[in-house]
Amino acid sequence: MIVYALASSLPILIFGFLGPIIRDRCPEGFVLTEWTRQRYGVVTMLYLSFMTLVTLFLYMVAELSAIGQVVNALTGLDGLPVVIVQCVITTIYTSMGGFKISFFTDVIQGAMVIGLVLIATITIGVKTEIKQELVEDSDLTKANLLGWQLLYILPVAIITNDFFLSSFWLRTFASKTDKDLRLGTAMATIVILCILTLVGSTGLIAVWSGALPPADVATSGAIAFFLLLETLPAWVIGIVLVMVVTLSTAAFDSLQSAMVSSASNDLFRNRFNIWIIRGLVVLVIIPVVVLALKAPSILQIYLITDLVSAATIPVLVLGLINKFYWWRGFEVVVGGLGGLFTVFIFGTIYYGDAKQGAELLLLEQGLYGNDWSAFGAFVAAPVGGLLWGFGALALRLSIQWVMAKVRGHRFTALDPIEHTPSRDTDIPSENLISTTPGKFF
Repeated sequence: MIVYALASSLPILIFGFLGPIIRDRCPEGFVLTEWTRQRYGVVTMLYLSFMTLVTLFLYMVAELSAIGQVVNALTGLDGLPVVIVQCVITTIYTSMGGFKISFFTDVIQGAMVIGLVLIATITIGVKTEIKQELVEDSDLTKANLLGWQLLYILPVAIITNDFFLSSFWLRTFASKTDKDLRLGTAMATIVILCILTLVGSTGLIAVWSGALPPADVATSGAIAFFLLLETLPAWVIGIVLVMVVTLSTAAFDSLQSAMVSSASNDLFRNRFNIWIIRGLVVLVIIPVVVLALKAPSILQIYLITDLVSAATIPVLVLGLINKFYWWRGFEVVVGGLGGLFTVFIFGTIYYGDAKQGAELLLLEQGLYGNDWSAFGAFVAAPVGGLLWGFGALALRLSIQWVMAKVRGHRFTALDPIEHTPSRDTDIPSENLISTTPGKFF
């Protein structure tokens, strides 16, 4: 629980550290893909945009799946009507207000989270009865293989996946000053740490009170908090339900706005009418709803996006290091795809079966396989990505060296990049990347 809270909160500090660097190098940008375009070229930007949109798509599926399951758990009613109404409402007000309304709902979301945690803490403390025999039988206080594996899996998964969330980058670029950004990320880290520690403890309480049978932890653990609330008085459930729907709506509108922004800027360079983009996003929501109703596990959805980001982000952020000026988009794309292919190779070797190796990419068993498959996947993704990236670098340099010899030109692939002069001075600035697309190959 503490590891999860720390792994989820501390990565926010990265935006306070890397945010100013990326903002200096891409002052006219507002999402990570814009810096990627300037650093690595259009092809890499499109590759990252695709991965970002896939991540947003899966997050939307997880969000709607979660609210549907919560409504069903708290009321016994079908969650589909709530899901549909939520999609319609968020589509209407995000179309009218864009990200400004999304920022406003974030404020409401923060207030609702604090209110929900306070109400839940008080009522659970007063009404819930811990059964000593369940504490002893659950073995939740004992060390186990998964617990040790999560010390590595959670930080890698959450840190890299946060890079894919456009909503985080929009807020990073929107900060007035670097000081405000660092202060905001520090405050957010503390708040998230406290909230997740409290909410995470409800999983233990749910099992120890009998609200969540130990056998159902793997399938229903994601909504343990709400299964515990189900045992509380009806008035508490009513208040919680209103708050949860409001929270889900605020989260979903951020994902919706981020998808519109990413598609408009990255794929169409803002040349399409924004209403056309919004219409396309509305069409995307249809399969999102369908998948949300059929999603077997919210955790599995997040793990898939985590695995993709674990393969993609390490090779991407090498470009932030000045000494890696020779690192180009070709290495990023090959490394990211190679990282996922490495997961398949690992799974095939580990299971001795290519089909199961492919299924490992979807983490069919989640984190509860009681083996080393998930851990190995999250090691193979970043390590394999870096190995494939450096292999791609060697291939590119070899090709460029041969081409230089054949054409009688000087080999320039390892020459330092010339930066565009800054806006305020004629002196070249090492912190400003040219507004023209970077080199892919």
